[in-house]
Amino acid sequence: MAATILIVDDERLTRVSLQELLRGDGHRVLAAEDGLSALGIAQQETVDIVLSDMKMPHLNGLELLREIKRRAPAIEVVMMSAYGEIESAVEAMKLGAFDFITKPFDDNQLRVLIGRIIDKIQNRGGAADAGMLLKTKNVQQFYNIVGGNEKMQRIYAMIETVADSPSTVLIYGESGTGKKMIAQAIHQADTRRREKPFIEVSCGALPETLLESELFGHVKGSFTGAIKDRIGRFELADAGTIFLDEIDTCSPALQVKLLRVLQEGEFERVGEGRTRTSSARVIAATNQNLEELVRRKSFRDDLYWRLNVITMQLPPLRERLDDLELLITSFLQRYNLIRLQMKKSAIIEGISDDTLQAMREYSWPGNVRELENAIERACILVKANIIRLKDLPDQIAHSRQNGKGSPAYEKSTFTLKDALRHPERDIVLRALEQANWNCTKTAAYLGVNRTTLYNKMKLYGIKRGRPERTMEQVPASGA
Repeated sequence: MAATILIVDDERLTRVSLQELLRGDGHRVLAAEDGLSALGIAQQETVDIVLSDMKMPHLNGLELLREIKRRAPAIEVVMMSAYGEIESAVEAMKLGAFDFITKPFDDNQLRVLIGRIIDKIQNRGGAADAGMLLKTKNVQQFYNIVGGNEKMQRIYAMIETVADSPSTVLIYGESGTGKKMIAQAIHQADTRRREKPFIEVSCGALPETLLESELFGHVKGSFTGAIKDRIGRFELADAGTIFLDEIDTCSPALQVKLLRVLQEGEFERVGEGRTRTSSARVIAATNQNLEELVRRKSFRDDLYWRLNVITMQLPPLRERLDDLELLITSFLQRYNLIRLQMKKSAIIEGISDDTLQAMREYSWPGNVRELENAIERACILVKANIIRLKDLPDQIAHSRQNGKGSPAYEKSTFTLKDALRHPERDIVLRALEQANWNCTKTAAYLGVNRTTLYNKMKLYGIKRGRPERTMEQVPASGA
């Protein structure tokens, strides 16, 4: 396959040299001397691959990369630098670059790299679309979200549809499914708000008194420790986006104040009578069933209906296992750069077949976050250039030995929800034991806040030593 390649470099000699090489290989080659010119060309032409220098006037390489991935995630970008800066390479890979190469590079090295990109384009069924618009089917990276699964495609389409709307968005998803990344993608796709602040508040991480101050601000002397005025997150997010994670943990009193902000855009700082306003768009997220919480009278129905304007349900990793290899490749690229920083000699090239099979058979209760943690751990500990079964955490490696990703059950009357609770309970218990029952360390290891951890421990009756409840005693509403 011949590709359309855009070369972006402020050095004319580099542009000419690369044009001659790539045209000689049969590719269509375009060129720009800076990032702004490159964006103009990409808006008018069909571009498959961008080769961009790091240091350029007007718009540098990282800024160009960020803009391309925001407008057209399917375009593959390779960053070039004469300086071999590790920090820049790490940042480029985080922003979605396909690779980072140091000048001067061998012609054959570049040919191999271009070949790898073309293979990727062919495997996903086509090249990036012209005009820097998201029109390609089966997009495998959308902003910083990785996934080609059909359910993820519908999420991407919905993000584009609702991005410019001022309506509140409510994101449902288990812990570790990427709710924050979806919220960031909505903000970045919003043409009116993308240049304004994106402010995140983890509602479950703070007690009620501090959370109210965090959201709305306070005045000096309003409570013990209020030694000066503080601007709240709603003020900071004015005209931008505020992301309220774990909205279900807010107290009834705070829910009343949130309802007012959503309805009227008005609030007061703690200890102050002056009414303030905010035009921030609210995106909320939860891993709980809010309808069930409303029925239990622990969540206000009027706030629920105000939040429940546009809803998105993120699939757990076990429902999108066709994305597993794509996610693994993405994480390997990221953590290989960390290995370079650690001066590890071998780059991780992939994983063994039995390791991949074990990962396919595992139930992934921690979802994409757990997968990333497993890959990060393997990349740090492995001594060879292939990740093997022994390099995985025990609970994943054991899934291969058991022949399935979750424990075998003697009772055939278990529902699916019952079955899925087993691995979650086991992982929480194992994490507590590994952290010597230090809840702060356990919550950090699991990637949740302490409130969520305490709720899980209460649900499963876990106390120091062992879980007191059997799975048959766990209420169905706890799923």
